[in-house]
Amino acid sequence: MPYKKIKSKKIYEVVIDELLHMIVSGQLKPGDRLDSVQQLAENFQVGRSAIREALSALRAMGLVEMRQGEGTFIKEYNPQALSQAVFATTMLMDEKDIQDLLEVRKILEAGSAASAARKWEESDLDEMAKALADMKAASESATENKRGNTDLGEQADLNFHMAIAKASHNALLEHLMSGVADLMADTMRETRRLWLYSKEATLERLYQEHKQIFEAIKIRDAQAAQERMLAHLERVEEVLMTYFHKREGLSNRSAT
Repeated sequence: MPYKKIKSKKIYEVVIDELLHMIVSGQLKPGDRLDSVQQLAENFQVGRSAIREALSALRAMGLVEMRQGEGTFIKEYNPQALSQAVFATTMLMDEKDIQDLLEVRKILEAGSAASAARKWEESDLDEMAKALADMKAASESATENKRGNTDLGEQADLNFHMAIAKASHNALLEHLMSGVADLMADTMRETRRLWLYSKEATLERLYQEHKQIFEAIKIRDAQAAQERMLAHLERVEEVLMTYFHKREGLSNRSAT
């Protein structure tokens, strides 16, 4: 069986992400002077070459300017430019990978939600409720700070979906879900970031979609649980495909 090589971010791309988050959260404002390359390298605990590559990329995005003899400064920017910069650096999986994974998730998770609604035990509801509470906390954190607690939100998202699979009390289904859990975590991470930076979507709405699934499961309404899970995954697909179309548009414009 041919295996596809796993893509990983380069060090300078991680530095770009961190600096973007600092700009979005307001830690870095237009006109602010960045630390020297040496100081940034020490702060991020990376090589100076990674810092130079990151700063060059941010300059190409129009987010920083380098003044001879003065240093690197954050430029004035518009929200659209910043959103495009986030879109351009965020996704590790390609469009076909995402479509294939979401197709598998729709098949597995719609049925999993229906089965969980019929078979849950009290401990299963407790696990789902705990994951929801963590998602709510992450959403509220993001309202105060644009970055929010991304690790908590991503892990809670995955925990919620895996708790539903567990509540189906079908060992084979739970095993199948575990098999795609790592890929699910990747897409959840990117989906939450895209929702966070999108004007059309908010993390609160993402939380509400999960809550509605939980409520249907809790009252043992298998059909509603299945429909709400499917609607949620279709919304995730819509957000991700919108990103890909925007990225293609940016690529086409830069090529002309």
